[in-house]
Amino acid sequence: MKAFRPPLVLLVLFACAACQAATQVQDGRQALLADRYDEALARFQQTAAKDPQYYYASGPFTEGIWTYVGRTQYATGKLSEARTSLDRALSIKKDDYVARLYLGLTLARSGDRTAGLKEIVNAMRSLHDWLDYLTFNTRFGVYWDPNREIRMQIEKDLEAIDKKAFDWQQLIANGEWLGKKIEQEVEIARRNEQYELQRGRDRFPSGRGVGVGFGF
Repeated sequence: MKAFRPPLVLLVLFACAACQAATQVQDGRQALLADRYDEALARFQQTAAKDPQYYYASGPFTEGIWTYVGRTQYATGKLSEARTSLDRALSIKKDDYVARLYLGLTLARSGDRTAGLKEIVNAMRSLHDWLDYLTFNTRFGVYWDPNREIRMQIEKDLEAIDKKAFDWQQLIANGEWLGKKIEQEVEIARRNEQYELQRGRDRFPSGRGVGVGFGF
């Protein structure tokens, strides 16, 4: 019995759809980083409708499409919708720490501060541990939070929470900063890694010399 081989036209269509989704999400991310939330939300929702399991990936970082939808709904004040989207993101991947962070922020702004604080603390600790893991166990550590700016802010917030010496408005602002900073770090890490890769190519154009692997 011959193995089924999909027609070439189907493979091309699948590849085109994947490329379109990646482009749409990347455009959405750029709009998100520029605070153009309505534009970002429209792009993310279009992708979610076509591929609800879509995940953006850059090096060690991944973020689900429903996380992008939820965090952008949060940014536009659609808190009830944001909670639904973020719950869906976490049902797909429990260790989507950005989704958990924004779920906590959404709950806190919706009035459920007890549940919101629990999610925020869990997300902050998980993101801190993840960055530590990258630093001490992977080649990506040199590119991610090299000055520990993100981790130091998390440590300050967690200490204030532990001492019950925090202001809710400031904590929410810090949580929003953390979410955006992680997204910005994706771009910085990718740019720096690509720079190092190009330096290696320029230094050893024939492929001879010390071999150091960079890239995605």
